[in-house]
Amino acid sequence: MKKALVLVTTLVTAVYAHSFDVDAKYKQSCAACHSSGVAGAPKAFDEAAWKPRLATGMDALVETVVKGKGAMPPKGLCNDCTPDQYKALINHMAKAQ
Repeated sequence: MKKALVLVTTLVTAVYAHSFDVDAKYKQSCAACHSSGVAGAPKAFDEAAWKPRLATGMDALVETVVKGKGAMPPKGLCNDCTPDQYKALINHMAKAQ
């Protein structure tokens, strides 16, 4: 059941991600810190850096983004993002390229 839920969540997030340009939003809102790992930010496209974070669950990650953590302000630099867009951005950054 848990695997099915993860699969459905991933598919829904992927479909939703295509309704906005996730790569453009990453470059606009996330890359400033996540491209180089500024202030301890997990580097984008580094699966090993994201693995322990993903293990906490997507809802926990989105909550961290919304509240902010360390040097990252609340909502990061994407004040207009929805929770689903945050999920799409996290999934985008968590995959190796």
